[in-house]
Amino acid sequence: STFAFNQLSSGYMKYSPREMADMILGLPKISRALKGLEPCGYHVKSALSLVRSDNDQDSLVYTSRRFQPYGESFSGHYAFVGPSVFAREAPRKEKARPLVYIALGTVINDRPDFYKKCMEALGSMDVDVILSCGGGETMCEDLDYVDFKQLKKEDPKWFMGYSDNTNITFLLPTLCDTAAIYGPCAATFGMKPWDASLEETFRLLRGKKLEFDGYDRWEKESLKDEEHPFEPFNLTEPKKLVLWHYDKKQKWVRTRERVKMEGRLLGGCLDILVTLAGTRYDKVERFNRRYEKDGVIWFLEACDLNPLAIRRAMWQLDHAGWFDNTKGFIIGRPLCGPEPVMGMDAYQAVLEVVKPYHVPVILDFDIGHLPPQIPMITGAYAKVEAWEDQSHIEFKLK
Repeated sequence: STFAFNQLSSGYMKYSPREMADMILGLPKISRALKGLEPCGYHVKSALSLVRSDNDQDSLVYTSRRFQPYGESFSGHYAFVGPSVFAREAPRKEKARPLVYIALGTVINDRPDFYKKCMEALGSMDVDVILSCGGGETMCEDLDYVDFKQLKKEDPKWFMGYSDNTNITFLLPTLCDTAAIYGPCAATFGMKPWDASLEETFRLLRGKKLEFDGYDRWEKESLKDEEHPFEPFNLTEPKKLVLWHYDKKQKWVRTRERVKMEGRLLGGCLDILVTLAGTRYDKVERFNRRYEKDGVIWFLEACDLNPLAIRRAMWQLDHAGWFDNTKGFIIGRPLCGPEPVMGMDAYQAVLEVVKPYHVPVILDFDIGHLPPQIPMITGAYAKVEAWEDQSHIEFKLK
């Protein structure tokens, strides 16, 4: 098991009502899976017996005894072997630095003392990149435990993730003036074989690529499930960009001709950005002043928001002054799909808000929750071009 359970540890690791419901609803599925193991000689009375404490039975626990709540209460029959992780390939021998994994899982997720210890121990560590394993619906609550002033003093490192990781990829450039990457999380790199977009993202992390072209197709329905977590992207949908700009007569029109924009990149998941707006972490006005001459290209994509929610979020960021220094907008494919709500679709939700800024707009760009995605370096200077259904972006680290 991931953690060992007895009366003491069970009281420490409390479940929310939703987690309890998910656990109960999942018991039949677990029981069916266990029955499938019986022909192999693996007999288990019930799913609960897998985690019930028995100090006389040999058990493997995939954490260390130091991380196990009340670890001293478990007998020597419990072998705390540490996390079960594997490498896609053998470690490169020329790399002398260690590969560090940090995770508390979903059972223990509110330990600010542990967060601070990690920052103290690893803040000045000589690493190439910090790669997020995934997001978190309430990741914003972790921000109160992040010492951004200390991070600003440390040598900069790449941080990469998307969706809820906007909490970090957006705040690193706006609070610390440090670039970050809005791109795939660690789990995506488990697919076999790697998609071309992952190969290119990996080259970016290695400092070998700063220019990207858009991809021809995208994934509408994933093939991944619990039994097939490493399936490649199911790229079935042809990519069709939607381009708007003001023509030579200053008329707002949709076009297939080439549109261009350049400036500092800011953005991420709209669901998260609208949560940060107006909080003490909102330093967009300061960023706009600092890079007034460069201007800002906003890249935005939505996860849970439907078209009406997208419209409200865009209205809020607009009225918060975030777009005052904009040079253009790049909008990703919305996870909610193109279906309108009360007569408004995802395109209308954005276009009516950004139209007064007289800047080009690219919609259905390769970013966000519907892969593949181009890794966007937040805080970097970028030159962007799009025409027909093609796009090109060049990053400049200056």
